[in-house]
Amino acid sequence: MNKLLISIFIFGAFLITPEVSAYDHLKTHYVSDSLKAPNDWFLMDPLEDGIMGTGAQKAHELVRDRSPKKTVVVAVIDSGVDLDHEDLQGKIWVNEGEIPGNGIDDDNNGYVDDVHGWNFIGGKDGSHIAEDSHELTREYLRLKAKFEDKEKGDVKRRQREEFTYWLKIKENFYSTQEEAEQNYGFFQNLQEGFTRAAEIIKEELEVEDFGEEDLSRIISDDSAVASAKSLLTQIFSNMRQEGMTINEILSEIGRAMEHYEVQVKYAYNTDFNPRSIVGDDPEDYKDKNYGNNDPTGPDANHGTHVSGIIAADRNNDLGIKGIAEHVLIMPIRAVPNGDERDKDIANAIYYAVDNGADIINMSFGKSYSPGKKAVDKAVKYAEKKGVVLIHAAGNSSKEINQSNNFPNKHFAKKGEASNWIEVGASSWQADETLAAEFSNFSQTGVDLFAPGVDIYSTTPGSGYENNSGTSMAAPTVAGVAALLLAYYPELKASQVKEILKASVYNKTDHEVLKPGSDDRVPFSHLSITGGLVNAYEALQMAESMTK
Repeated sequence: MNKLLISIFIFGAFLITPEVSAYDHLKTHYVSDSLKAPNDWFLMDPLEDGIMGTGAQKAHELVRDRSPKKTVVVAVIDSGVDLDHEDLQGKIWVNEGEIPGNGIDDDNNGYVDDVHGWNFIGGKDGSHIAEDSHELTREYLRLKAKFEDKEKGDVKRRQREEFTYWLKIKENFYSTQEEAEQNYGFFQNLQEGFTRAAEIIKEELEVEDFGEEDLSRIISDDSAVASAKSLLTQIFSNMRQEGMTINEILSEIGRAMEHYEVQVKYAYNTDFNPRSIVGDDPEDYKDKNYGNNDPTGPDANHGTHVSGIIAADRNNDLGIKGIAEHVLIMPIRAVPNGDERDKDIANAIYYAVDNGADIINMSFGKSYSPGKKAVDKAVKYAEKKGVVLIHAAGNSSKEINQSNNFPNKHFAKKGEASNWIEVGASSWQADETLAAEFSNFSQTGVDLFAPGVDIYSTTPGSGYENNSGTSMAAPTVAGVAALLLAYYPELKASQVKEILKASVYNKTDHEVLKPGSDDRVPFSHLSITGGLVNAYEALQMAESMTK
């Protein structure tokens, strides 16, 4: 859950807006205190370019005269992918066993006409779930039906642990729902007040937009103009990024308001349940054959951005270059604007593995997982089949563990997945801001960090924009893993993980701001390796290992 990183000074108090929804259906952008990053910074090399990128461009020079041994398939379990994007042409997986549009399951995999992947949150009539509630809300409703009228003394011994869990869920739900409602109302009022002040100044200046310097030149005896100038001067003087115009600031406030509107209307609304669109029983984990064959869906922004980082065409003159060249994206839609459901994630993993994915990118997550055992079973299946799983650590600026961030590598019973790589997000500068301030972290749970701030990539309609989040960091690692497997397909999933961790650009002793605080800590305190993914070193290590 990424943070809308703007600071607003209003009526004598700083306001920093809280978390943005669902693991980064990113409608917002990271705002840096420093210079803007180059659009291709995630491809650059720390040693040669002085930019904390992946070294992917340098890695491609290393294999320039070599032929790949394999085209690698990366499944992107996400919100959907724009199959028609100009920079992804020839980069989308095709199910060769399926005859398009004949209404028959030609390859007998259980999914009709799944030519380019599958949509587990769609209806058989071609409809889609766009928004869904948060898992906290769903757990609240599930447990409320069991325990609403019960006291601790009324609960049977075998239910006491679940009852204690219910009390925690209830408290968390009420406080979070109330906070969302208050913030929604606050940002509505904030937008209204600033918009009114902005219109007064625009009329005074006779312009459609203005900046801080324009505002400072106003001298007026009109009380309305003077009040508007005073209010807007405060907001300009406390923005994190210099040079923003009032329209840009209002846009950011609008994004925050929209975020809380979604929370109020969908995420924490106990009357909202869109699952009838799919027509399945979300608690029936044995059911796999539901959904539809449209892996794009109504809002493919997030999944398209992720896919471009991995696989955007490196040989055309359009947009960007992806990290990997010999790669295909298998789009699997399972993540709405809200929390994904465990059943859909488990089935998405099975689908990816059974249809030939070598790597699965998972840029999503949540704080509760009632169906964890089903997801664990799917993870074990992927592990057995040798598929690399790469997961975004999340954007709540918190230290994660096996009980507060899902899905994760830890199995509910015992043990952990050997094919799982957990990724935190880093910035482009080798200073105290190296660790993205929104990134989750853990010295035992996060394997490494990777570029995730102001990443320029593909968006629907053949567009391009900057987004930030561990959702962007995970696909940079997925791209590097794909680069390895294209030239060294004999590597096992556990070996890919071993190489990526052992080949990091080491920044263990580098002092950074701990995400979410002003404390300075060694970078080694935030992940297992204390380093950044490094494509160039990873290729060299793969060469040595395979020899």
